Amino acid sequence: MERGKLELIVGIFVLVGVICLGYLAIKLGKLELVGGDYYELQAEFSSTSGLKNGASVEIAGVEVGRVKKIGLKEDRAQVVLAIQDGVPVFDDAIA
Repeated sequence: MERGKLELIVGIFVLVGVICLGYLAIKLGKLELVGGDYYELQAEFSSTSGLKNGASVEIAGVEVGRVKKIGLKEDRAQVVLAIQDGVPVFDDAIA
């Protein structure tokens, strides 16, 4: 019976370790599982040269979001941004 109890304890320990590693991978990798506390913002540009999906969005050098999607709308580039809740971006903002 002692062997079964030991195997159970080891199994629980391994499971907790895997859960902790998964949590750290998500947090350190800055992945968002269920949307997070962000709102989407669409912007249009004449050129997005050098811009990539997942690039950080910064205001005054502080990261406030990420580029979610880059597409084409007529003859302009359309970019979807995920911006942290509570961070205002005004209509006349320039990038």
